[in-house]
Amino acid sequence: EKYMEFDLNNQGEIDLMSVKRMMEKMGAPKTHLELKKMISEVTGGVSETISYQDFVNVMLGKRSAVLKLVMMFEGKANESNPKPSGPPPERDIASLP
Repeated sequence: EKYMEFDLNNQGEIDLMSVKRMMEKMGAPKTHLELKKMISEVTGGVSETISYQDFVNVMLGKRSAVLKLVMMFEGKANESNPKPSGPPPERDIASLP
C-alpha cells in the first residue's frame, strides 16, 4: 500500500519527486542531493527510480530506517484515538443517557 501511495505516476517506479513527497510526509524532508544519494544507495547506483523490489528490500532489509520512520508516522496517527484498556468502569442508572 505504501509503495502504491507514493508511485505518483502509476508506472511501477518511485521517482525523485515521489521520494521527496514521501520523506516530507514522514516529517524528514531532504534536499535533492540527499534524495539522489538515497535512491542511488537503494538501487545500487543502477537506476534513478526505485522499483517495487528495491522498496521491499529496503523495508525488510538490515537498513530498515525507512520502515521505522513509516511505523513511527503511522503510530503517531493512531495515538490521537487511544483505546482504553482493562474492563469498563461500573455504571449505575443515573449515569445512563
